[in-house]
Amino acid sequence: MVTAREVAEGVLDPELPVLTLADLGVLREVTETAGRVVVTITPTYSGCPAIDQMRSDLRASLAGAGYRDVEVRTVLAPAWTTDWITDAGRRKLAEYGIAPPARIGPRPAGPVPLNLTPPPSRVRCPRCGSAETVELSRFSATACRALRRCESCREPFEHVKEL
Repeated sequence: MVTAREVAEGVLDPELPVLTLADLGVLREVTETAGRVVVTITPTYSGCPAIDQMRSDLRASLAGAGYRDVEVRTVLAPAWTTDWITDAGRRKLAEYGIAPPARIGPRPAGPVPLNLTPPPSRVRCPRCGSAETVELSRFSATACRALRRCESCREPFEHVKEL
């Protein structure tokens, strides 16, 4: 029998189905105790519209693998960050034509300063690799993505914004 963790790690993200929830870093923990499975996830942001679908997909996949007693818990702390996207997830995004986010690294403790202007970023085109890209729209298919265009190959592409 496949373990509950293996099943949960194979569930696709409903908004970026090229990634699994594990690739995206929202799958936090999977425990099995006496026939009961508890899955813990952290959404990409607290108002993520896909969270209900994630829960439903996890339950359905685990039930399909024979797990009947499944609880999916949502935790908001620590908050998800794009640094949680795995290396495999970043590679899959680029292969799919979406520029992966840059790594931000550790953040200082305490209040987060509010900056209303996005930092300048050098986002490489996932098609040709050029760093000569421009942002066309701060928001794309989801709030987590921006729409950009490569100035070298002239192709538009999405970029997962750093959070």
